[in-house]
Amino acid sequence: MRKILPKNLILLAEAVPTPLYVVGGSVRDYLAGFPLSTPDWDICSPLSAEKFAELAKTHGFEVKSVYKNTGTVKVKDAEGVDYEYSCFRSDKYVRGTHVPVEIYFTDDIALDARRRDFTVNAIYYDVKADNFVDPLNGIPAIQEKRLTTVAPAEKVFGEDGLRLMRLARQAAQLGFAPDEDCLNGAKKNAALIKDISPERIFAELLAILSADEKHGITDGHYYGLKLLDETGVLAHIFPELALGKGMVQRADFHKYDVLEHSLRTVKYADKRIRLAALFHDVGKPYCKLQFGNSYEHPTEGAKLAREILNRLKAPKKTVDQVCLLTELHMYDLDGKTSENKLRRFFVLHANIMDELLLIKQADFSACADNLSPAPTFVRWTKLLDKMREEGVPFSLKSLAVNGNDLLRLGIAPHRISTVLNKLLLHTATNARDNKKERLLLLAKGFENSL
Repeated sequence: MRKILPKNLILLAEAVPTPLYVVGGSVRDYLAGFPLSTPDWDICSPLSAEKFAELAKTHGFEVKSVYKNTGTVKVKDAEGVDYEYSCFRSDKYVRGTHVPVEIYFTDDIALDARRRDFTVNAIYYDVKADNFVDPLNGIPAIQEKRLTTVAPAEKVFGEDGLRLMRLARQAAQLGFAPDEDCLNGAKKNAALIKDISPERIFAELLAILSADEKHGITDGHYYGLKLLDETGVLAHIFPELALGKGMVQRADFHKYDVLEHSLRTVKYADKRIRLAALFHDVGKPYCKLQFGNSYEHPTEGAKLAREILNRLKAPKKTVDQVCLLTELHMYDLDGKTSENKLRRFFVLHANIMDELLLIKQADFSACADNLSPAPTFVRWTKLLDKMREEGVPFSLKSLAVNGNDLLRLGIAPHRISTVLNKLLLHTATNARDNKKERLLLLAKGFENSL
């Protein structure tokens, strides 16, 4: 492992009077054979935070921050590489609090190892001695692709509810499976996820949804969601979604229940729309329980998705896009919408057409694991190509006139936006009219009709 370490870290390790260790994800991933493209360098030793900071500064490192209470130091070397140092310690938690209530500093590496989550993350690389120290048998766990907690699982998850999300995320990213004790401990403590801040839950969720990308684990994102369901965590963070478990659908179209269909939609979804894929049918359980059918599930689902994402404090832009995709994902499902109506729809929603096509395809594939092109996808793509060949403007910027042209024409300022949008929808079906003289003539008529 020494060959891949930054040279400044090696020089620092030679100067430190005690062994200086690299620990955590970078060691785990190296031993698992994963490439370390942008590794997180977590380092540790028995030295106090103050002593380490002094040594690091002496050897050309920039000390960015020192946290004496936790024994943590953040430093940067001359090449701009960041490191987070922690003094060996042992933590004491109150059940589910996430933050330790007491911290004890120690020189015992085994005690330090037992404050972590999984044994695969508690392997230490001694930089100076160029060897691995494995106090909790994490190396065999890596070889067996197994997630085992550093202490009895009920204790580990009981200390910190966020570890429930970390279990799903790391299993998904690594392609590792929790052992029986780990899985049972997560199940018994699933309710503790409610003690974790929504921002942290959302960050872990996004990491799970992109888990297949980190190390190329096929369907890792789907596996992570399935693990959230198996441990019972999904029902606590998304009860609206979990209501779909066991809720059967039309057998002639759907192979799976509502929840499994949603998870498989994520499985087949492009990474850009996986959050929307997760919630696209969230309105189905509500509608079936409330009305006895799911006819209004796109509309009701959009409302529920907004409630859920606001609860998670997701960015407004993300919330708006997911809700719009949820509301529109059933549009033209039967392929009977008229061409002119579709043209106007495409122009009105030009900013999300790529994502809407992707969600329609993923939704179709998830019904019965059918990877062939969805009929709606085929129909829409052909029409969109036709419109582009015709030169249809898909935005106001592409119109041959602008607001200043309409002002000079004498259009009332408060009506300019409305008239421009009418012109845009007109050219969706009449691309040849996207000429300045023709649009100015049409503009007067549109204003008169207001």
